[in-house]
Amino acid sequence: MRDPRYDILFEPMAIGPVTAKNRFYQVPHCNGAGYRDPSAAAAMRGVKAEGGWGVVFTEQCEMHHTSEITPFIELRLWEDKDIPMLAKMAERMKEHGALAGIQLAYSGVNGPNFYTKEVPRAVSAAPIRTFTNDPVQARALDKEDICDLRRWFVNAAKRAKLAGFDLICLYGAHGFGIFQHFLSRATNHRTDEYGGSLENRARFVNEVIADLRDAVGDDMGLTLRVSLDESIGDLGFSNAEVRDFVEMNRNLPDLWDLAQGTWEACSGPSRFKEEGAQEALVRGIHELTDRPIVGVGRFTSPDVMVRMIKSGVLDFIGCARPSIADPFLPRKIDEGRIEDIRECIGCNICITGDMTMSISRCTQNPTFMEEWRKGWHPERMNPKGDSESVLVVGAGPAGMEAARALAERGYDVALAEAGRTLGGRVARERLLPGLSAWGRVADYREFQISQKPNVQVYFDSRLDAESILEFGFQHVCIATGAKWRRDGVARQHVVPFAIDPAMPRFTPDDLMDGQRPSGHVVIYDDDHYYMGGVLAELLVQAGNKVTLVTPSAYVSDWTVNTLEQHTIHRRLAQMGVEIVLNRGVVQIGAGHVVTNCTYTETLREIACDAVVMVASRLEENAVFRDLKARQADWADAGIRTVKIIGDAQAPGPIAWATYAGHRYARELDMVEIGDALPFRREITGLAVD
Repeated sequence: MRDPRYDILFEPMAIGPVTAKNRFYQVPHCNGAGYRDPSAAAAMRGVKAEGGWGVVFTEQCEMHHTSEITPFIELRLWEDKDIPMLAKMAERMKEHGALAGIQLAYSGVNGPNFYTKEVPRAVSAAPIRTFTNDPVQARALDKEDICDLRRWFVNAAKRAKLAGFDLICLYGAHGFGIFQHFLSRATNHRTDEYGGSLENRARFVNEVIADLRDAVGDDMGLTLRVSLDESIGDLGFSNAEVRDFVEMNRNLPDLWDLAQGTWEACSGPSRFKEEGAQEALVRGIHELTDRPIVGVGRFTSPDVMVRMIKSGVLDFIGCARPSIADPFLPRKIDEGRIEDIRECIGCNICITGDMTMSISRCTQNPTFMEEWRKGWHPERMNPKGDSESVLVVGAGPAGMEAARALAERGYDVALAEAGRTLGGRVARERLLPGLSAWGRVADYREFQISQKPNVQVYFDSRLDAESILEFGFQHVCIATGAKWRRDGVARQHVVPFAIDPAMPRFTPDDLMDGQRPSGHVVIYDDDHYYMGGVLAELLVQAGNKVTLVTPSAYVSDWTVNTLEQHTIHRRLAQMGVEIVLNRGVVQIGAGHVVTNCTYTETLREIACDAVVMVASRLEENAVFRDLKARQADWADAGIRTVKIIGDAQAPGPIAWATYAGHRYARELDMVEIGDALPFRREITGLAVD
């Protein structure tokens, strides 16, 4: 039964001519599928509708071929051929009573047009703004172009209506949409009636919305996504000017969709952004408009959601990442199952799917984007096979997810943990600076396991092959994790390099165990994800002088894909960390390290008192190897299978571990598919010559 405190979240809300059944609003978000994997994206959105969301949107949809963002893979609505693909998505969104929304985007100065080879068009002539600094410039829209652009939006809206959508979002936020480009003086340098004053800069969006009202406005709600603050000073579209814009155009759209300026600022990870971090930028805007407002802020707590509504800050609770982590978040609140919510941890692994042009993942929800490809449902497991018992060795993220999901299928599960704490690497990493929210990975699974009578947890159980053979389990899952290497082997060095044993040397595991170096510490980061930067913070907080050396051109290089690399560098610099880029470490002596330039091999010494090696990790797979060596004894012991998963098989991010645990649980006792592809994919139909 729903807690009456949350009744307000389930009130119907009108958006122009259509009505949402509740206030849960899945704002547009990318997923790495786009036009390449439309059925996968449609199934993912459909699951959210099943999970109780009142509004479900697509990602940005390129609405005309003169503006596209290849190599990134988004939806397209360039011609009538695209309608069936989008109609399938709209149908899935509406199956459970949600409103289906489509976000129409014209990327302007963000669209290099590598696929279409069209000359990019922007509000003002300027270099293309992308994540990869493409050496392309856009020409300025002339008056004829603006007329064309208005017509193209109308054509796209009509196609969206034919596809069955209820809502249109015009994209003008995160620096990515043509509407923001017109509104911001940073991108609008025009001297005609579309430039200069705020009234002039707002002319284009007023014209397009008027055009769309005439074309589809009686049947479809029109929303406008606008940046709350570009955060670049007076030159940009500031929060003060946003408020002036809303007040001047108080009833322009049917709903205001408010999101902070850059994508990095709007979707900042939990390491740097708290839940509801945009509240101050939104507060008070409601007084300037008669239309409803949706805003975002990685909302995971229903109490925070209620406060946002009752205080008049928001009318709809906008979610992207929380809707990925738990597509059934609204239904669980409605059914009084708050404790069953898989809370978003704000790691931004989901975003890496878009940034790497691959299919997205979620650390908390391993079924994300596998709903169609593998038939995985986030709340329902496949039926149990013909065996009964499973021993899972290791209670890290892979082992915990395997145990939880196996129990859901109906197996009797024993979870053996060598220590006294569940969570493995998560239990340790959650204690590092900024990573406390990551502990939700273990918290969710620990609670779910505690509710299942068919799971028994055994602590202080470091098992060997002999013990496992004696237990009599039918299946054995080895999830014993990995440890950080001490010898520096990673990307720069494929074999250990010269290290003087007199130099105090630490790994991330040592620091997480509570060991602390003294004096000046050099961190050698050849991992390039978050760990090097996090440990630099930890040591500065402990009073150490820190120098971070990395062969990369960027600190924590791969975090470009999680939208936090710039923030990491800025924070470390502000903390006084000396950052040495484009240099590796080739020797560790007593009292110094020898670094080399990655381009010239020029050597340089850095005097220090200790070294922290953030290199690669070694699989903890000894028990698995011992069991494999005794495979002839399995049948007598009643063992059918022994498998190794997660970091114990091949170290990776935490999302890879939870996925591995879930996949093991799904596939146990299933028929082996041999050389067949283990997931579905779509193939583009060949054109008739």
